Amino acid sequence: MGEDGPRRLPEEGILSSRAERARGQLYGRRKGPKLRSAQADLLTSLLPALTVEPAQAHQPRTCFGVPVDDVWLEVGFGAGEHLYALAQTNPHVGLIGAEPFVNGVAKLLSKLKDDVDIQQRVRIHMGDARDILAALPGGSLSRVMVLFPDPWPKTRHHKRRFIQMAILDAIAAALRPGGQLRFASDNPQYVAWTLERVLAHDAFFWAARRKQDWSIRPADWPSSRYEAKALCGPPCYFVFERR
Repeated sequence: MGEDGPRRLPEEGILSSRAERARGQLYGRRKGPKLRSAQADLLTSLLPALTVEPAQAHQPRTCFGVPVDDVWLEVGFGAGEHLYALAQTNPHVGLIGAEPFVNGVAKLLSKLKDDVDIQQRVRIHMGDARDILAALPGGSLSRVMVLFPDPWPKTRHHKRRFIQMAILDAIAAALRPGGQLRFASDNPQYVAWTLERVLAHDAFFWAARRKQDWSIRPADWPSSRYEAKALCGPPCYFVFERR
């Protein structure tokens, strides 16, 4: 990062206090349709054992039930398909998933309930990912994933998009050098918004050289239910490296 820090765009500012973050909420509703009884039971029986609070994130590798070599964070994991698939194929990695939507958390718990091994390597924060990012020590993550976030298409709601310069500051601080920020979206306007901001941030480097580098999902990037819908257009996949 340069001596003067990343270049700022006029609508964005530092999110420095809990009260300010509350005023700048980046997600919508927290509850959807009524949960099935089995899902509701998992929120009380399994979720407490897998929950990670910001205070625990000061030493992220100690949050898990087994030793891990790397820690990855997925912001807004939806129904958890992507996070669960990563846990299956990366046994050395501890995964933290942040998701405020109760129904999404319940769906991930339904996948985890019979897999004790993966339970040891997955932790859940049912709340704002910014609180976890703010608590993490510098260079403690190898990967941050922001996949198909709400595009907030109306101009007056753009301030609620997750990708903002202040949040990129926090992600850059949490990532080790060479670590990855992975972003995907099927919304062309949000793709342009994200590229404008990430490429304006001195901490990140985009190594793409050809269309296939962003138009085709990498082999180590599991699909998700939302991706399959692709409501707005063909999905784009971006891998940015921490300088």
